[in-house]
Amino acid sequence: MASELKYAVFGSGSWATAIVKMLCENLQTVHWYVRNPQTAHYIIVEKHNPSYLSSVEFDSKQLIISTDINQAATAADVLIFAIPSAFLHAQIELMTVDVSAKIIVSAVKGILPESGLLAGEYFHKIKKIPQDQVAVIGGPCHAEEVALERLSYLTIACKSKPNAEEIASKLSSHYIQTNTHDDVIGAEHAAMLKNIYAIAAGISHGLGYGDNFQSVLMSNAIREMKRYIKKVYKMKRKINETVYLGDLLVTGYSTFSRNRMFGNMIGKGYTVKSAQIEMSMVAEGYYATKSAFEINNKKATPARTPIINAVYNILYHHQNPKQAFKALANKLD
Repeated sequence: MASELKYAVFGSGSWATAIVKMLCENLQTVHWYVRNPQTAHYIIVEKHNPSYLSSVEFDSKQLIISTDINQAATAADVLIFAIPSAFLHAQIELMTVDVSAKIIVSAVKGILPESGLLAGEYFHKIKKIPQDQVAVIGGPCHAEEVALERLSYLTIACKSKPNAEEIASKLSSHYIQTNTHDDVIGAEHAAMLKNIYAIAAGISHGLGYGDNFQSVLMSNAIREMKRYIKKVYKMKRKINETVYLGDLLVTGYSTFSRNRMFGNMIGKGYTVKSAQIEMSMVAEGYYATKSAFEINNKKATPARTPIINAVYNILYHHQNPKQAFKALANKLD
């Protein structure tokens, strides 16, 4: 693949900021779409994001920041979207330029509420991007640890191995190790599902359950994930690989996990609304829970998903978390 491919990142949250940092390790220039003009101006002048990963300093000569999504999309060959799933549809609707020949990369770990599709599925099915031009970035990798340059791991999933290797090469560094995979659908669903299981882990912690229960919860979660993904897209996969199990564990256990934080607040008695107001970041798992529950239950024979069902009932049917997890505990093994 030609080495002169140009990259653009869309989004200005912590994950988008982390991806820009990773790309700046390997590229002379990175295009960056930042929706808010004040944030864009601040990054240009102060050389760091004012709201997310503010410790990361950028060389302004490497950045071409735009508040025009079409300008950024036109300028680059590889478009990496790291906009929260709840807001992605509205932003993509602003994009009027033809991107059919470009490589589209989803760093979005959730479902688009308007369509019930994951970002990669949305670009392929709705925007008609060929499958071998759609890639997904999987973990385990927290934005906060990228900022600290702690050793982290990424999996780039794409049907085209050359495209996956191209993207992986631009994200690799002394603190980022990358590998490639061809299970695009499985990797994207795993990235969505692990946020639901992280909410469950947070709820259990908030309720006062200990490490023993957490370990049982996570071991059941990976088996539940395997059953769910097999229903969505059956193929031979090793569920203990880092893109599945590794990402699940870090999201379920890490103090950096916003979904675990959200669940912890719910377990401690916060309402969904109050928890969302208090958090400054989007907990993707809230939206993913409803979509995953509905997708699964539309199947002729749904996968057995007691953890997803429990979280769904708590978040959307206001079931008492203590009662829900008491019932869930009897379904785990």
